[in-house]
Amino acid sequence: MTTWRYLAALMRYRPWLYLANGLCWTLVHLAPLLPGLLAKWFFDALSGSASVGLDPWSLIALLGATTLGRIVILWLGSETDSYHRFNMSALLRRNLFDQILRQPGARALPEAPGAALSTFRDDAEQVEETISWTLDQIGTGLFAIIALGILLATDARLTLAVFVPLIGVLALMRLASARIERYRRASRGATSRVTGLLAEVFGATAAIQVAGAERCVIARLRGLNDERRRTTVRDRTLTQVLDSINANTVSLGTGLILLLAADSMRSGSFTVGDFTLFVYYLNFVTEFTYGAGQFMAYYQQSGVAFARMVGLLGGAAPTALVAHTPLHLRGPLPAPPPPPSPAEPLRTLAVRDLTYRHPQSGRGIAGVGFEIRRGELVVVTGRIGAGKTTLLRALLGLLPADSGEIRWNGTPLTDPAAQLTPPRAAYVPQVPRLFSDSLRENVLLGQPEDRADLPAALEIAALAPDLATMPAGLDTLVGARGVRLSGGQIQRVGAARMLARRAELLVVDDLSSALDVETEQRLWDRLLARPGTTCLAVSHRRTILRRADRLIVLRDGRVAATGTLAELLTTSEELRAIWYGAGVERAGEGAAG
Repeated sequence: MTTWRYLAALMRYRPWLYLANGLCWTLVHLAPLLPGLLAKWFFDALSGSASVGLDPWSLIALLGATTLGRIVILWLGSETDSYHRFNMSALLRRNLFDQILRQPGARALPEAPGAALSTFRDDAEQVEETISWTLDQIGTGLFAIIALGILLATDARLTLAVFVPLIGVLALMRLASARIERYRRASRGATSRVTGLLAEVFGATAAIQVAGAERCVIARLRGLNDERRRTTVRDRTLTQVLDSINANTVSLGTGLILLLAADSMRSGSFTVGDFTLFVYYLNFVTEFTYGAGQFMAYYQQSGVAFARMVGLLGGAAPTALVAHTPLHLRGPLPAPPPPPSPAEPLRTLAVRDLTYRHPQSGRGIAGVGFEIRRGELVVVTGRIGAGKTTLLRALLGLLPADSGEIRWNGTPLTDPAAQLTPPRAAYVPQVPRLFSDSLRENVLLGQPEDRADLPAALEIAALAPDLATMPAGLDTLVGARGVRLSGGQIQRVGAARMLARRAELLVVDDLSSALDVETEQRLWDRLLARPGTTCLAVSHRRTILRRADRLIVLRDGRVAATGTLAELLTTSEELRAIWYGAGVERAGEGAAG
């Protein structure tokens, strides 16, 4: 889509609001027409060449009334413009966020979080500024046309001189448009890299301190800031130079017109009122020449902004960025969706020929199939890079499977990302993502507390002893990404979050990798003691492998063997290599019995 198509789609989003805003600002820009005529009649009346039958005091009263009217229109225009601007930028941000949430959950953003935030903030603001300027161009353009007619009737030779600067400004801005776009793209990219690094630093302060990498990080930040400074100065310098050229071109045209007007006054063909009208209108007409050049610069910069926002859509059609979706800025908010109905109790979950390949590496899983029955603990194991986590993510729809079928009690699931969610399935990754909030909110994650068995979830996740040592208990703030908790505590908060959903199927990715043996034993004892617990887990820990009703051994993304631990230790060379080799945690455990 071209930049103009994006802008037109946004203008059509709230057409009556755009028209109301346009009407207000058209009146604002047309309002100086009457004061100019009043000034002409006033000075003509003083010089004895009046063309209307109004005395000077009547003209002064009319001038005061028009000034008050313009103040009212300016206030209305400011109020309407603020609301209209917010609608435009809010729509862009809402659609961006919606498309990001629609992407598979395990697919990373194409940019660092800090860079994405820069796009949400700066690029949306650039577009709203450009749309607002379209209204200014309409108003100033209409003023220029009407004033042109009045000035042509006054003195055609002087009037034509007004538009010489306009031609020069437009030609200059057209020549500079490609460079404006290139400089703005470089400036925004450099800013995104700085904000992206800052976001990563704030989330990894402990790792930086442990590695003693503070100086390296500061040096990297200094280098990125230097690049940002260079590109921003270049962008701003070009913009200011063009602004200066615009203003000075207008000033040169103004000087030319004044010289020509003075010559006409000496010849007697120009009255004082005509001169006053000409000078008064000239300032507003030449604003149109300046605004036209400025708008062209904004237009080019908006093209860069749209390109950056489309890059965050994750492959969605560009039209999704400007789709007309409700914002609910006024009036009652829509009712929240009803709570999910209880899931059909799981009897079997069958997976057939599930395949997913990572686009960058080509690695993944291929043709994976297995079945889980109610009450079973099925454990997926394999060496590093075998595809264990990819299997869980493709099963849950967090990665878009290339092919395969998933059946819940024999019924195919057409959209696993939407269907394998609570109360059907709940998932805890190896490193759960915590938010800078309380423990309670991190476990509930927006779920009403009366719909979650919070005490039971905390007890099963072995968090009760930790809570007893925290003065604020469940209201303890965990910090950004849980920085105030240990790795094992973060994993157990993730487990409690999963258990609070009361799901039929629990999907666990190496849950106990950061737990000591005693805590791990206690957690799994309590988890599997729940009646009807069905669990699909990824693990290489002997404690879990021994408990499994069935093992699935992956190798290079394919199922190498399936069976019980006893069977596979006899028949599977791959499992024996994992069990007896370095792939299994041995601490505190004996040999297989």
